[in-house]
Amino acid sequence: MKSKAIAHPIQGLIKYHGLKDPVLRLPYHDSISVCAEALSTVTTVEFEEGPGEDAVTINGRSVVGTDLQRVRTVLQKLVEAYGHPVHARVTSENSLASGKGLGFSASGFAALGLAAAKALDLGLDYISLSEIVRLGAGSATRSLAGGFALWYADKDGRSYAEQIAASGDLDLTMVIIPIWSEVKTDEAHKESVTSPLFQARLEYVARMVETMRNAIAARDVPAVGQLAEEDTLNLHAITMTSRSHLVLWEPETVRVIKEVQALRSQGVPCWYSMDTGPSVFINTSSDHAAIVADRIKSLGLPVVVSHVGAEATIT
Repeated sequence: MKSKAIAHPIQGLIKYHGLKDPVLRLPYHDSISVCAEALSTVTTVEFEEGPGEDAVTINGRSVVGTDLQRVRTVLQKLVEAYGHPVHARVTSENSLASGKGLGFSASGFAALGLAAAKALDLGLDYISLSEIVRLGAGSATRSLAGGFALWYADKDGRSYAEQIAASGDLDLTMVIIPIWSEVKTDEAHKESVTSPLFQARLEYVARMVETMRNAIAARDVPAVGQLAEEDTLNLHAITMTSRSHLVLWEPETVRVIKEVQALRSQGVPCWYSMDTGPSVFINTSSDHAAIVADRIKSLGLPVVVSHVGAEATIT
């Protein structure tokens, strides 16, 4: 019983921050993301009948500790649905090994859940699978959906994501700058609720989700970029004012921000966006992506240019 799946990491457009229930990975509010086609995770899952230890390898390294437990949490839910004792061998490869805050946990768990469900021939409905991959990483729901996706914190008692625009619907191109950091994303989410600004964000974000959804429906790339940049600043204000005063940006992050601002002052439509990490997504249109990429390369930084990615699929 073996299957392989591919999924694409996400950029948060209106980002989620903090978990109301960290075990079930239930967020405080709805959020919207977009998948990056140029980045991917390919995961192979093979089950063998009978009890045994699961073996998990990511990017050539055996996974242990908390990361292994997160994988097992997803696998156990699927094995329960299968109804017979089995154990798994999982091999997962990300297209990029460097950078933090690029959404690879989302694509990793989306690919894991899809491949495992297919290998076990479960025939799960989409919402049920979305809720299972969420147990590994909340944003996996959005990688599973692909394109532009809305993750519901609570829709009729369920928390899952659905695609609200397909990969070819908007002329959005992302110039992605991977930047490394040792900070754990879970730490930032845990600390977010200690910020004196957190309650204000909860009031603000509901309006922002609806505004972003309307911008996507209108195919308005400048509005999408502007809103994602505004939400970036709001999210990082929360992390910086949390109990641990987490500063997730690296010096390279600030250099990119300044370059984006300079490009805009010169008439190039582009906007920066960061999730809970230092890596930067620059949102622009296909006509301006090469100009933006060349300017970032001139800073001596690595660049990946990406269109919007589709939903997770079996290969």
